[in-house]
Amino acid sequence: MDITTLNKSNKDYCPEMHTAEHILNQTMVRMFGCGRSQNAHIERKKSKCDYLLPEDPGEEQLAEVEKRVNEIIAKNLSVTIEYVRKEEAAQWVDLSKLPDDASSTIRIVRVGDYDICACIGEHVQNTSEIGIFRFLNCEFSQGRLRVRFKVSGAQA
Repeated sequence: MDITTLNKSNKDYCPEMHTAEHILNQTMVRMFGCGRSQNAHIERKKSKCDYLLPEDPGEEQLAEVEKRVNEIIAKNLSVTIEYVRKEEAAQWVDLSKLPDDASSTIRIVRVGDYDICACIGEHVQNTSEIGIFRFLNCEFSQGRLRVRFKVSGAQA
């Protein structure tokens, strides 16, 4: 079996939007100490992610998230993929969302030195391909922040 076909996704990913999600997740982790998104729906025209937070971050902090995501995108970071044994991957990334039938070899995606996670989706090769990241709206209710966003590089 060709290693590049392990854990192949059945989704139609938008590489620009999906890579922006990685950057958004890492920015949320760094700014708020929360986990990566609890629920994500990544589409070409607009996407959403949910984060568990103890309080509403407010407009000012969300504007800072948007700013930081765009700063990372502007760094023109390489997006790389490597395949490693699950045991080795567990030293670097959270594997709790892996399905029970995941193979013993895991695909790791790195966005420069900013983000690393296990992922089977499609990504850009460089963050310069993403375009501008923008929140469409953000809602906080009962400890859950839902953000909807788009990127200018994602073509319908």
